[in-house]
Amino acid sequence: MGILDRFTSIIKANVNDLLDKAEDPAKMVDQYLRDLTESLAEVKEATAGVMAEETRCKRLVDANQADIDKYDGLARRALAAGEEGDARTFLAKKQELVAKNTGLIAAYDAAHENAQKMRQMHDKLVNDINTLKGRRDVIKAKAAVAKTQDKVGRMTGGADRAEGAVAAFERMEAKADEMLDRSNAMEELNAEPEDSAASLEAKYAAAGASAAVDDELAAMKKEMGLD
Repeated sequence: MGILDRFTSIIKANVNDLLDKAEDPAKMVDQYLRDLTESLAEVKEATAGVMAEETRCKRLVDANQADIDKYDGLARRALAAGEEGDARTFLAKKQELVAKNTGLIAAYDAAHENAQKMRQMHDKLVNDINTLKGRRDVIKAKAAVAKTQDKVGRMTGGADRAEGAVAAFERMEAKADEMLDRSNAMEELNAEPEDSAASLEAKYAAAGASAAVDDELAAMKKEMGLD
């Protein structure tokens, strides 16, 4: 039957295998659940049709077997009545029905096998849907945590880069301080050496000027009678 070929992948599907291959399990589980739900509606309808076919074939087998039993009974009654010709006719009809029964039973067996396969497919779909519904929130929660961890990892990397930038800035500042200290040292080394004699000369010149001022001040006080 075409319906069996169409849904072969469904009966072989494994939820865990599909989720393992998914780049985004949260989205995958929703999509897979939608696909299964849509497939389940089709499988239900197809399964009902196959089961109906199985029932019809079983009814034909039972009806044919009833006719076989009927003609067997009629042949026995005819023989009991001494009507061997009638009995022969009934047995011929019985043999015709027995031959027909072989084909009917074969058809029923095929219909029964198809119905079993469709029911198995239907039950697996129902089980997968129930499994996914029960695990969907857990899967989404785990996926959300994984995304958060990735974000934290990226932020941590950014913090590490910022820390590296601060360290580099500190090294540059230390280099600038070193350059400034070196410049001050060079300026000190390049300064003219101090003339000690000139310093002493200036000292005594200042002292002489101070003595002259004192003498003039004393003369002025004497002149004004303030002494």
